[in-house]
Amino acid sequence: MTEKITFELDGKLVEANEGETIWQVAQRYGTTIPHLCWNPEPGYRADGNCRACMVEIEGERVLAASCIRKPTPGMKVKTATERARKSREMVFELFIADQPKKEESHDPASKFWNWVEAMGISTTSRYPRSDMPAPDNSHAAIAVNLDACIKCGLCVRACREVQMNDVIGMAYRGFDAKPVFDFDKGMGESTCVACGECVQACPTGALMEANLLDASGKRVAFEEKSVDTVCPYCGVGCQTKVHVKGDRILYVDGRNGPANENRLCVKGRFGFDYIHHPDRLKKPLIRREDAPKRGDIVVDPQNPWDVFREATWEEALEKAAAGFRRILERDGGKALAGFGSAKGSNEEAYLFQKLIRQGFGTNNVDHCTRLCHASSVAALMEGLNSGAVTAPFTAAKDADCIIVIGARPAENHPVAATYLKNAAKRGANLIVMDPRGQNQGIARYASHVLQFKPGRDVALLNAMLNVIITEGLADVQYVQAHTDGFEDLKARIVDFTPERMEPVCGIPAATIREVARLYARSERSIIFWGMGVSQHTHGTDNARCLIALALVTGHIGRPGTGLHPLRGQNNVQGASDAGLIPMVFPDYKSVEDAKIRSMYEELWGRSLDPKRGLTVVEIMHAIHDDQIKGMYIMGENPAMSDPDVAHARAALAHLEHLVVQDIFLTETAWHADVVLPASAHAEKWGTYTNTNRQVQIGRPVLNPPGEARQDWELIQEIAQRIGLDWNYRDVSEVFTEMASVMPSLKNITWERLLREDAVTYPCDAPDKPGNEIIFATSFPTATGRARIVPADLLPPDELPDDEYPLVLTTGRLLEHWHTGAMTRRASKLDALEPEAIAGLNPKEMNRLGIRPGEFIKVSTRRGQVVLKARADRDVAEGMVFIPFCFTEAAANLLTNPQLDPFGKIPEFKFCAARVEPVKEAAVAAE
Repeated sequence: MTEKITFELDGKLVEANEGETIWQVAQRYGTTIPHLCWNPEPGYRADGNCRACMVEIEGERVLAASCIRKPTPGMKVKTATERARKSREMVFELFIADQPKKEESHDPASKFWNWVEAMGISTTSRYPRSDMPAPDNSHAAIAVNLDACIKCGLCVRACREVQMNDVIGMAYRGFDAKPVFDFDKGMGESTCVACGECVQACPTGALMEANLLDASGKRVAFEEKSVDTVCPYCGVGCQTKVHVKGDRILYVDGRNGPANENRLCVKGRFGFDYIHHPDRLKKPLIRREDAPKRGDIVVDPQNPWDVFREATWEEALEKAAAGFRRILERDGGKALAGFGSAKGSNEEAYLFQKLIRQGFGTNNVDHCTRLCHASSVAALMEGLNSGAVTAPFTAAKDADCIIVIGARPAENHPVAATYLKNAAKRGANLIVMDPRGQNQGIARYASHVLQFKPGRDVALLNAMLNVIITEGLADVQYVQAHTDGFEDLKARIVDFTPERMEPVCGIPAATIREVARLYARSERSIIFWGMGVSQHTHGTDNARCLIALALVTGHIGRPGTGLHPLRGQNNVQGASDAGLIPMVFPDYKSVEDAKIRSMYEELWGRSLDPKRGLTVVEIMHAIHDDQIKGMYIMGENPAMSDPDVAHARAALAHLEHLVVQDIFLTETAWHADVVLPASAHAEKWGTYTNTNRQVQIGRPVLNPPGEARQDWELIQEIAQRIGLDWNYRDVSEVFTEMASVMPSLKNITWERLLREDAVTYPCDAPDKPGNEIIFATSFPTATGRARIVPADLLPPDELPDDEYPLVLTTGRLLEHWHTGAMTRRASKLDALEPEAIAGLNPKEMNRLGIRPGEFIKVSTRRGQVVLKARADRDVAEGMVFIPFCFTEAAANLLTNPQLDPFGKIPEFKFCAARVEPVKEAAVAAE
């Protein structure tokens, strides 16, 4: 154990821990020392340049900056001597001289002005001055007013060392020194990704949320309360502090949560005002009798009255339930289905799947995990009997080698990406594998970038396994003690030599050997993957290979090792855990297991369906086949997220009865018979489980608008109206029931979450933290051993040909999320990325005679869309990339609905396509 350092602080003996500075010790003992350039938050390095934290040390000639000075045994420090106090006051007086007056300042509530007030310093200023920098309002979300800058360098450290975006630097010399963006561009013209870390760090208001300022640059909006909650977007699960005035959210800061340590991305920080959008549903809607359904209908959310009419809650709920009762009595439960939401809470997911199973009498319940990581879960369940990550993404801090494959974390999981970049800066080898390059993403920090041919993951990964096994790099002792199936794998990968796979995957054999050796020989290696791995007809095989890599090398169950599929939406892990899957009850217990099923039958008081249900895409086929007659869809948008959405929309229109519960009149709601206005993330209590297995509590920030109601209450209303005896009084009661049937939530209570905000599962005791690293000694299988499953080389379902010579792949943009229902209604996000685009390699654009910004038509065998071309060097030649968030050019009109046979996930990442220039913009408007 490291010895404490004893020294004297203001006449009292105190102890310092190893590495602590005087300032940190003083803070811990309740002594306040002013500071500006020092940010006492995770990830920040002390700089000691502003001299606002000076203290006096006995026997030393000069004062010391307490933020960088570390105590030594016997040192005598005085923080409040006349000399130290005058020195600090002089620093602030000099800063004030070059600041706007407080009453005219950009942020009179800034840290700087708060210190000035607390220290009782005169606010005399000689501002304005003619040589101060002009305001920079070029960025949609961030205002730059460098007349308030004190050159403390915090914004530089925030950008370069915490978030590692490398946009802000300190340029010029002496009095002319200032922060610049790239090569002194306007912030809006730079490569800034709008994470806002600089805004949260700035002590003076020189960098601020633009929406808080008036036209003159003065802050006019101040919060009345602040609420601790969690971010509504990706699976990272950032904790946030939401600042509110009246019934409006003003701005959002990051909190020191286990997944983000105060960090946020552009969506988490600036994507909050969708809840205030005019499109919000505020009253129940019922379809007009003279508005027949059709798959190609388009409804204006702000003027839907040709299709819908407003209704009372009693009428809407009774019509919704009556339709389900009618179908249930006539055709049985097999004729009904439900889609729940990975954006809702754990409690909502649990209640929804319970309603479908107990009330409808069917297992036809699914959610968006079917469209993102179903194949990953299938492979993990098959191999490890667990669908969760084996280590958090923060385990990258302990890793020597990191593989990222089929994922773009800098765009899709930006805060998680910061930890990978931090690890690379520390010296870890970062290996990026992706058919789309990542020149502007984490590949900038990579030791190796393998841009392999689309759809050829298995060829590359099996070649790596060949190297590891044939060169004796496998951990034989681990394999013998903890796995089954190694000999079968060893026999199957003999033919997958790097030399044979080089022409298949497009990566030189020497490079394959190099990265295989690096991964195997490193003491601690970890693998991260995304939907580029899972969204294929061979997605389960891709994941099987990754699992095999970890198992044969023993890179699992130790700090800095493991397998981590980066989860897509904010609660896709929790929704899956809660049983929102057609094959399993909560905690992945098979619906076909008689013992498990009897437990639920006793708990719920009804016999349950003994057969697994249909998945998302299978349900759409079953609707066309007249097997499914009615659906309840809560918070999902299959009319945008399903593959071949023309087919999906036709299915939705074909339903006899469709009830949609959402916060907007989404593309799915266009086809509804009843639309129930629900609560947004910021308007509800609930728990959410992030990609790290951290169960976190979300708190309501505002009340739902108009007559909109809580989702869990609406699910209960439907349940009661179809004959179920439900009587939950609040969300905590739902959590308690859920935890009682889910071993994963053992030792996690609602009260504990209120107290601690986040608890990782599995958790060994009520007073112990959860286990971040799992499977250290065994696996939750019948034998305690993991199963290695070999994979064969299978091509994508649809290959390019003369008619469709390119490969279409889809994905997300940094600024937009999933189907765009939320982010395209967030003003700052939509301003940053306002229109539908398709990414093409510049060489491909030249070959096709297309210039950036021109309209193009992208066609596949399922349809066509018109959108603007964007030059993107990350996109390989022979490929076109389309984000799936733009309703006016829905990428999923084009995608292939063929399924992975195991995970039942569609092949979003690969289909044959054709790109043609469109000369007239009017054509695009049509």
